[in-house]
Amino acid sequence: MKLLMYRLAKVLCLVASTGSASRAQLKYEVRQLTSGPAHHFYGYIGHVGNSPYNADGKYLIALRTTFQDHMPTPGDAADIVLLDAGNGYAETKLTETRGWNPQQGAMMYWNPEKPSRQFFFNDRDPSTNKVFTALYDIFERKRVREFHFDDRPAANGGVRQDGGAFTEINYARMARLRPVTGYPGAWDWTVGVNDPLDDGLFVVDAATGTRKLIASFKQMRDALVATHPTIVDKALFLNHTLWNREGDRIFFFVRANFDDPKTRINVPMTVKPDGSELTEQRVFIGGHPEWDFKSRMLGAVEKKLILYDAVAQQIVETIGGPEVFRDPEGDTALSRDGKWIVNGATTGATMHYTIVRRTDRASFHTADFSRGTYTGGDLRIDPAPCWNRDGDRFAFPALAKDGTRQMFEVRVLER
Repeated sequence: MKLLMYRLAKVLCLVASTGSASRAQLKYEVRQLTSGPAHHFYGYIGHVGNSPYNADGKYLIALRTTFQDHMPTPGDAADIVLLDAGNGYAETKLTETRGWNPQQGAMMYWNPEKPSRQFFFNDRDPSTNKVFTALYDIFERKRVREFHFDDRPAANGGVRQDGGAFTEINYARMARLRPVTGYPGAWDWTVGVNDPLDDGLFVVDAATGTRKLIASFKQMRDALVATHPTIVDKALFLNHTLWNREGDRIFFFVRANFDDPKTRINVPMTVKPDGSELTEQRVFIGGHPEWDFKSRMLGAVEKKLILYDAVAQQIVETIGGPEVFRDPEGDTALSRDGKWIVNGATTGATMHYTIVRRTDRASFHTADFSRGTYTGGDLRIDPAPCWNRDGDRFAFPALAKDGTRQMFEVRVLER
């Protein structure tokens, strides 16, 4: 089957749209990396350096499940498997997790301090339903550390890009307030409290295992009530806690009533890792922004992909509009070297990708990929592209011809 997938790989040549005199030609190759009957996926957008590929590109990590037609219950474990890129992506089961969902997976992140061999992932204790984060070593074939905080159990929301720390958020609260982002049935100490003082955005020191609440929901409400007065009686939750490349700023969304457009709270904020400079971002740059370098971010405003300065709170550059991107507010990821942008967009049952080379704005579109009937709700398939470390390929989820959810790869051949 793996050999067949290689033989079926497609190589396409497209003329890149660029203003330069010599119009570059960019080729790309598509491969299906995993196959059924089980489903395989990574589960999260490749922004802020997140990727299923380890540092040397020899291995990828993925979740493997036997179903895709319902949200996982506390008893539904997913396998975490290692894919061997040098051996036809042969898979080996490493461990299991009960802290996952179809949209965001188990929030797996390679450890920046040992990016060839260790990764973080979320799990839950089956006896208590309390969530926690684990660190796994693929060479030792075991969990080398678990981060438990039993009084206020939370789990990884994003790893600092240069290592040493990660954010934690309350996935049980998220499961109550927006199920697609949480772990159904997880133990929640905040039931009935709209803006608790003892929950919010945590930062964990990966070396010592100590944790600090750097911004509580109460602090967030107090900081936002003047500009968002309806926030006072709403149950708040967090999502997308994104570290910038330099590790000195965290972007996140404060949300409430998310499924009701009329009463929704969806406010972007930034904060420093020590809890200082908790700041509302007055310019909304879409639901899936990405950090560029320093205080700049990629985002979408008025159907254009833009570059935004989160300190100055102003748009500093326009990258492209509908003439380049089908949906600038789709899932966007920046390669680790900052030279390549990939934007994933959906249209009904299909999705495709736009790749932009930043040096000359050359761009091309891929073919369409299927997401079948999984177009919305808790079980949807998002484009979720994830670059490898070298920035020459990205992985993404899609439906295979047999209807199973699998991992695919686009490789940019001429760069």
